Amino acid sequence: MAAASLSRRLAEYASRLSFSDLSSGHVQKMKLFLLDWLGSAYAGQRERPVTMMLQVVQEMGGNPESTIIPDGSKTSCLLAALINGASSHVVEMDDLHRGSILHPAAAIIPALLALAERKRSSGAELILAVSVGYEVGIRIALAVGPSHYRFWHTTATCGTFGAAAGSAKLLGLNEDQFVWALGSAGTQAAGLWEFLVEGAMSKQLHPGKAAMNGLLAALLAQKGFSGASWILEGQKGFFRATSKDFDEDKCLTDLGHVFLGEQNSLKYYASCGHTHSAIEAALRAIRHEPPSAGTIEKVNVFVYQAALDLLEGVQPTTPYAAKFNLPFCVATALRYGHVHSGDFCSDRLQDRDILQLMDRIQIVSDPALSKNYPEKWPARVEIFMRDGRRFDGAVDYPKGDPENPLEEWEVIEKFRNLTAGLVPRSVADRLIERTLNLEQEEDVSGFLA
Repeated sequence: MAAASLSRRLAEYASRLSFSDLSSGHVQKMKLFLLDWLGSAYAGQRERPVTMMLQVVQEMGGNPESTIIPDGSKTSCLLAALINGASSHVVEMDDLHRGSILHPAAAIIPALLALAERKRSSGAELILAVSVGYEVGIRIALAVGPSHYRFWHTTATCGTFGAAAGSAKLLGLNEDQFVWALGSAGTQAAGLWEFLVEGAMSKQLHPGKAAMNGLLAALLAQKGFSGASWILEGQKGFFRATSKDFDEDKCLTDLGHVFLGEQNSLKYYASCGHTHSAIEAALRAIRHEPPSAGTIEKVNVFVYQAALDLLEGVQPTTPYAAKFNLPFCVATALRYGHVHSGDFCSDRLQDRDILQLMDRIQIVSDPALSKNYPEKWPARVEIFMRDGRRFDGAVDYPKGDPENPLEEWEVIEKFRNLTAGLVPRSVADRLIERTLNLEQEEDVSGFLA
């Protein structure tokens, strides 16, 4: 008997998983991930890339079956997934699975929430689908390897598989249909890093299209539309096409025994995840008490090579690009003692203290730190003062990592901060309450009403 494909093995596991298989702790984490995602989705509603995409969607029309978070209107589930995915990624506060280099929520949850609204699914069904989407997306991202990330945005590529898997679960697809959904997801998986060089808006297409394409793959499979069953490990499949160091075993290691989605990180700083350890190391060095910019002589920031591979050469020409500029992020932390969403604005790009500090920051690749990547995303900082003093800080796990997690109240506070001025307080309170009690919802179609 021929060996089953990786897609078949994943489909077999996911199609059999039930809500009763999830522990109360696991369910709680999935609900917090959903609340965290909702905050980012609302926070991105007025950003230019999102409003442009929304204009296109409004011109296209669509059956009013799923809610568009940025304006509260309804459209087809596919187009709602597209917009909500884009909106949830643009402020760079969505979650991150460190080992797989994947932002699962932005690509997976928009597809599932849109589909659940269309199907009038229960809260428990939605939670289970989110769990399946995270597990499949993360495992494929781990298996494709770090070399994939050099050219491909993992959230765009592997997020498509996660969205397809979660959608397949929510639709109740059988094992064959589940495999087909993954096959059609894989052939649509795309998203290149070249946009970052120019600060182009394409990054918001990545999670939006991943959500939309994954959902489309599952809807097609439901109709009997077949997809390649060896899409992952086949000779012309996803792994060989996009990676030099893929490891097929990582798709299946401890499958059914360990939920890798539980090892997720929730962002505490409003910038690219590769800047977080350096930001926190700088804050620890100054003990969160910002010195005057003129008193700092020099700052050395030591990071792992993969951070430089992605971020080196990115210039802070726009507030969004500044989120990917290590000197800007570290200088902001040193000058203001925090790195919040409001720290990325046009005025800050011309801030004399920030510019002065950026000139004194040197970014260095440290082989010792690189050895630990991607299991750790570490950094250390040396700050030399003009009066001869020196301050040091080092971080393996910044605030928000599973080893240094946000508490429930901190996730709620983050949600309130992200939605302040965008969502009435009463609506925010209702969303928090309903999300934290989601398994009790019999019908989520009115969840975003």
